[in-house]
Amino acid sequence: MSIADNISAINKEIANTGVKLIAVSKTKPLESISEAYNAGQRIFGENTVQELVDKQEKLPKDIEWHLIGHLQTNKVKYIAPFISLIHSVDSMKLLLEINKQALKNNRVIDCLLQLEIADEDTKYGMDLAEAVELLRSEEFKGLKNIRICGVMGIATLTENKEMTKEEFYELSTFFKGLKETFFRKDPAFSEISMGMSGDYKLAIDQGSTMIRLGSTIFGSRSNKKN
Repeated sequence: MSIADNISAINKEIANTGVKLIAVSKTKPLESISEAYNAGQRIFGENTVQELVDKQEKLPKDIEWHLIGHLQTNKVKYIAPFISLIHSVDSMKLLLEINKQALKNNRVIDCLLQLEIADEDTKYGMDLAEAVELLRSEEFKGLKNIRICGVMGIATLTENKEMTKEEFYELSTFFKGLKETFFRKDPAFSEISMGMSGDYKLAIDQGSTMIRLGSTIFGSRSNKKN
């Protein structure tokens, strides 16, 4: 099937669920992204700042760009003028820099807190206690140019669907706890970014509001977990 056909099939699958489709375009050529764009896709996710900036300059300006990979503080300034959502906030240090660069660009930048749910040392993210400590801190309360919109997590790369389901359930539970404790009166805190090409159906079942799909849209030339 073509990229357009793949997007159409996924959109039919998630119709009436409220789930947003993030097309993971890392390593994909401009032609493939343009094909997805012409099929109506407007939200794209990139892993690296350099690739994101390069593509943002060359592609239509109504694209909503999401940074889904690990973000270093010294790279924030390059995406601050245009980024729509940063999925991978995993420290107060990073949040402070995002706030600083957002202020310089006279805007508020939407962010998700990346929480560690996988049984792997290679994944980034905070544990729940670290997230709670961050949200309770006076430093956080002083940040006026960021908006926390929810949480993001990456499940363990495994064929064990029960394990994946449990990790997604854990992230949904974390989200509900943070919502109740810190964001009860904040409608912006509403997103759970979880689920990739190999596990997005399980993620939706466990409450995902954003799925990040690469190979399901563009084909499986790169990492099958996209």
